[in-house]
Amino acid sequence: MSAFARLKLFRPILAGATLRDRLFAALGALAGIALTALISAVAARHTPELIWIVPPMGASAVLLFAVPASPMAQPWPVIGGNVISALVGVAIAHVLPLSALSAGLAVGGAIALMSILRCLHPPGGAAALVGLFAGASSSYFFPLVPVGLNAAILVASAYLYHRVSGHAFPHVAPAPAAAPLAPAPFAFSRADMDATLAEIGETYDISPGDLETVLRAVERRALARAYHAITCRELMTEPVITVPVFASVEEARRLLVARDVRRLAVVDDAGRLAGAIGLPELVGAQGVVVTAASPAAAAAPDSPAMDLLRRFAQDRVHAVFVVDTDRRPIGVITEADWLAVLARGLK
Repeated sequence: MSAFARLKLFRPILAGATLRDRLFAALGALAGIALTALISAVAARHTPELIWIVPPMGASAVLLFAVPASPMAQPWPVIGGNVISALVGVAIAHVLPLSALSAGLAVGGAIALMSILRCLHPPGGAAALVGLFAGASSSYFFPLVPVGLNAAILVASAYLYHRVSGHAFPHVAPAPAAAPLAPAPFAFSRADMDATLAEIGETYDISPGDLETVLRAVERRALARAYHAITCRELMTEPVITVPVFASVEEARRLLVARDVRRLAVVDDAGRLAGAIGLPELVGAQGVVVTAASPAAAAAPDSPAMDLLRRFAQDRVHAVFVVDTDRRPIGVITEADWLAVLARGLK
């Protein structure tokens, strides 16, 4: 293996990790642990025999500051996981002597209880051993002070830090973008994702909501790339067939039939898009066009044409008018235009 290849082994393995984030995480952990130790030491000044900061806080800091989106780095897992695990360790110490068996029972029991109480936190395993090593001489108050106090201060420090760093904490998964086309066979469902996770049989350090959000974003990017990220300007047909707002409905009806189109752009005296009209609006209509026109679907020339698919599929839009900055129609995109693109993609 070359020296360059060996160096690659030390690249960050976390998805989305950047050098900037890692450096800021190190600074955040420095401040968080220092603040936790300082406040805890002040609180313990009248009881010098009390440990003022426990080792599991170092591992908790890694999660809180380096991977704040992890389900195991949220406030309840950090505080509850450490306190509950330390309590298990202390309880084992009160009924069994220190041994290999008691150590295994402490960590195994902590994992089981954290899982049941939905506060699984890796440093909890260390907290269980700390409680065990504190021994039967320690009281059941030990899981609260210093363990619980340490954890609460550290979580508060992480909250303040992430207000500055720009990361959401406590983490809330953003709502996943809907599939580009709901009925399309290539769009996965939440049931598909759950079934795939069950089939793989592995546990990943990401919430289902975050995983779905990531997969939806990847799906949209892949689909956009497959169709070359077409813009509305590239797909539109021109010129646009327009009708003035004060034209008669009979004139609009004749124009629709003569040009064999489904929608006409209704424009005002300045040529700006004021609405749209088709045969459905003209049924039984009388007078001028403006009284029968409906709101027009519009898009900017450089906006992704992919964004129009949902409007065609779900909003029942038959034509989207491409408008300039003054809202004058410069082109039109219909369902037929997109069908032609899709047909080319299937060749």
